[in-house]
Amino acid sequence: MRATGLDDLDVAILAELRSHPRAGVLELSRLTKVARATVQARMQRMEARGVITGYGPDIDLDAAGFPVQAFVTLEIAQGALDEVRHELESIPGVLEAYATSGSGDVICRVAARDNSGLQGILLTMNRSHSIARTTSVMILSILVPPRAMPLLATPAPQ
Repeated sequence: MRATGLDDLDVAILAELRSHPRAGVLELSRLTKVARATVQARMQRMEARGVITGYGPDIDLDAAGFPVQAFVTLEIAQGALDEVRHELESIPGVLEAYATSGSGDVICRVAARDNSGLQGILLTMNRSHSIARTTSVMILSILVPPRAMPLLATPAPQ
């Protein structure tokens, strides 16, 4: 058993699902060499536990017309986290946001069609009464895309 509570078969199913995102249960059972019912039961269990959160396509924002991306660190007013969450959810260019420790309170990843679009996102954020300051850092290139499989494949410490 791995530290994650996933066993080797769970990780194998997830790896095949990442490699073959359009594969059905029957194809996954062929690829993992286990019964279809076993794969289906494992997938249902991982869905119920929240390990598998969706089956949507991965989207290349650059190819979709949003090549400008940045990380934006927000310093927010004391106790305004819920208000900031709602404000950020209303900005389409905010892809994700996390409450953080350290010098900033929230870090966001944003995307825009061009620098002017990025500036518009930053201006919208700065108009908020709950956001005291923003600091942005442009993303020049992606060195390691979002991934989970290397971590899931790590054996539990003995």
